[in-house]
Amino acid sequence: METIFEIGKVILICLEVLLLFNLLIVVHEVGHFVAARWRGLQVDKFALWFGPALWKKTIRGIEYRIGCIPAGGFVSIPQMAPMEVIEGKASDVKNLPSASPWDKIIVAFAGPLFSFLLAVTFAIVVWGVGRPVSEAETSAIVGYVEPHGPAADAGIRMGDKILSVDGNPVGRFVGMEEVSDSVIWNVIRSVNPTIPVVVERENKRLSFEVTPVIPENKGMGRQHLRQIGILPAQLPIIAKIFDHSPAAEAGLRRGDAIVAVNGQPVYSVRAFADNLQKDSSEPLQLTVQRGSRSFQVIATPRPPQGDRRPRLGILWDDRGVIGITHPSPMNQIVASATTIWKTLSAITSPHSEIKVQHLSGFVGIMRLYYMSFVAPEGWRMALWFSVVLNVNLAILNLLPIPPLDGGHILVSLIEAVRRRPIHQRILERIQTAFALVVIGLMLYLAFYDIQDIPWKGQKMAVPEMKFPK
Repeated sequence: METIFEIGKVILICLEVLLLFNLLIVVHEVGHFVAARWRGLQVDKFALWFGPALWKKTIRGIEYRIGCIPAGGFVSIPQMAPMEVIEGKASDVKNLPSASPWDKIIVAFAGPLFSFLLAVTFAIVVWGVGRPVSEAETSAIVGYVEPHGPAADAGIRMGDKILSVDGNPVGRFVGMEEVSDSVIWNVIRSVNPTIPVVVERENKRLSFEVTPVIPENKGMGRQHLRQIGILPAQLPIIAKIFDHSPAAEAGLRRGDAIVAVNGQPVYSVRAFADNLQKDSSEPLQLTVQRGSRSFQVIATPRPPQGDRRPRLGILWDDRGVIGITHPSPMNQIVASATTIWKTLSAITSPHSEIKVQHLSGFVGIMRLYYMSFVAPEGWRMALWFSVVLNVNLAILNLLPIPPLDGGHILVSLIEAVRRRPIHQRILERIQTAFALVVIGLMLYLAFYDIQDIPWKGQKMAVPEMKFPK
């Protein structure tokens, strides 16, 4: 019964992902459709999804259809240089009145405009309901330092507060809304052989020169980016207490946070776990935070059945402390636009190690949506991600590359300057050629996205510990 419930849950989440993702694409295409009808251009088809039609109906000369491949849709407008490779055979343009360049520009621009308006709508909703934020998004405190890693060799310690990386001020470890002030972004974006890192330790400013490493790439996955061997601070929060364990006997509960061990602050689950793996059975004085109350307990680790290592019998919440923030719609839109601009700048920079392969395609986007919905409060994250994705959709579609909307605008501007249309056959060939390039890029990104999916065998099983009574 539990297996059936889990399968049903997965199917429901997949349907939610498909619904939300397709909403984004359909709204974009509705923009083209509405503008084309307004400006008097011929509309042959309005298609939801691609591939052979599962359903179709012609109303007032327009074929409405639903394809069998659930990946967006399109509007076929023959006067806008159609792509037969995607949209199928279009009406003969020779029998249609020519559209003015400005009409074409309006129709092309309407798609990104509708995507932007949808982003604003989602941003207003997120402003009201809020979005989840982790400790890594609000703090730049080091929670763990890899032994013998670049940061450890340079002298950085757990508990250090990072103030700047590579000369750039930072205020958080990870930048979900805006990347420029995050530790991770400034590490991977640096092009110097050593990265200057300034930290605050015991009210003192200390400077270190850290030599980053790039982990060896295994298999054919995405190339790894620069790392310095540190993780963000994350308060250890108990997700589960095993029966008859030392933690249960000490009176610990689910939701308790361990803030110190033997008087020393605890900055992450990883650091706490490393201390327990020293095979020590000495009693531990744990400082516990439960709600607004703080107290101390004594717990002595001991081995569970079938294990020789002493343990407390705790399963940790790997999310840490999750808060809710209410960013204004303007902040969300500006941050999303700034992030895509910095990403494109990094990809086009000849010295950057960030390449096209590090982008996410259709499969990667669907996976991010799925991960958002799976997590507690994930629907809030999915709404916020929709803001980011719509802003990206609007900006990327305005790039002056056929068959993107920006390509249509560029061609229309050329026609306006020349005061005569470009030959239709030439337009079709250019459009089709670039469409094949775009399809190739999507397949290229899908190749890497598929490898990021945790297939069978990659998912870690939840450990079970049995302690004798």
